Amino acid sequence: MIAQRAEYSSEAGFTLLELLIVIAILSLLAVIGTLQLSGYLGHARTDTARLQLDQLATALDLFRVDVKRLPTNEEGLKALLDRPDGVESWRGPYLKKSQAIVDPWGRPFIYRRPGEHGEYDLSSYGADGRPGGTGEDLDVSSWDDR
Repeated sequence: MIAQRAEYSSEAGFTLLELLIVIAILSLLAVIGTLQLSGYLGHARTDTARLQLDQLATALDLFRVDVKRLPTNEEGLKALLDRPDGVESWRGPYLKKSQAIVDPWGRPFIYRRPGEHGEYDLSSYGADGRPGGTGEDLDVSSWDDR
């Protein structure tokens, strides 16, 4: 039997350098895509917080119609979920889920009555949990129409 010698052409297949370049390009695209997605998610949480504030305002209006007053600071937004002590005309719950009083970053919405901007103030301090900020750290409030 005669052994045949395999001949390799320099044009057959990819070199290690070509594979490394392709991997580097794919990694770069993955990083760019992740950064774009994280920015989108940050805006989505802020928009969700604004929608939740609108839902809370509606629930507070329904509470006021039934009870003839708004919840006190001590009762807080939990009064929309559970009957406060001594309130007979409560017809709630005014919210479907207890998560409705928690902002998209996992902290309770801030409720103040009387408010500095109206009968009551509803707000969230955003992702950082501190007043002020930009981007995902931006405060969301019932009196600000951004």
